[in-house]
Amino acid sequence: MTPVALTIAGSDSGGGAGIQADLKAFAANEVFGTSVITALTAQNTQGVSAIHDVPLVFIAAQMEAVFADFDVAAVKIGMLSRAETIRIVAAELRRRNARHIVLDPVMVATSGDRLLSEDAVAALRGDLMPLAEIVTPNLHEAAALTGRPLARNEAEMEAQARDIFAFGPRWVLVKGGHGDSAEAVDLLLGGDGAVTRLGARRIDTRNTHGTGCTLSSAIAANLAKGMDLIAAVRAAKDYVTGAIAAADALKVGHGHGPLNHFYKFWRQP
Repeated sequence: MTPVALTIAGSDSGGGAGIQADLKAFAANEVFGTSVITALTAQNTQGVSAIHDVPLVFIAAQMEAVFADFDVAAVKIGMLSRAETIRIVAAELRRRNARHIVLDPVMVATSGDRLLSEDAVAALRGDLMPLAEIVTPNLHEAAALTGRPLARNEAEMEAQARDIFAFGPRWVLVKGGHGDSAEAVDLLLGGDGAVTRLGARRIDTRNTHGTGCTLSSAIAANLAKGMDLIAAVRAAKDYVTGAIAAADALKVGHGHGPLNHFYKFWRQP
């Protein structure tokens, strides 16, 4: 059987993040992608100009259609803008006994602006995190989830990972891509309390739009193919590092451009 992954997230009309990035990452990692759209955004490489939330009944209908026909081996969750959306997605996932749930808690914009209300954050912690195999916050999201200041070093990243682990996921990956060191370091915390350090050279490019979406989707794709969690995360980080390194080869838009999701397949100039 061809492995199938599902993304539950918002749509990016600019094609660099959200559902569009997720489906590209699934395809690049040799998994068939399905999707449930939770919100529509009017955006491009220069920013978001409008957001339209999808009605709850239609979100449920999309989930029903996908799970009724496909053997979904992994689920990636991205933008869920409202508490009501979080609760209905969680309820449907529980009803379907969904496997390998990768939760990317899209809570904070690159500017630092909060994207979720406090009741939505509470629903994220209480309803979705206990279902997740892995949660993948960046530094801003980890701080928002834990109520701590932005982590300045690996010790503080680890402390926040342990706080998030207490909400119920089986693994936590705190991503250090928004840091300013020469190395981009992510910390992976598992149920045995051990921390795996994942480092990669920091690449000098402004074209990093959709990095978090792409990483979590690549993890889900690898889990759908049967990899164990640590191997899935390592392979996903390697893939994303390559996609960032090749991002400048894409000449699209006038702002912060997307990753080059198909760098392994497209002829480079």
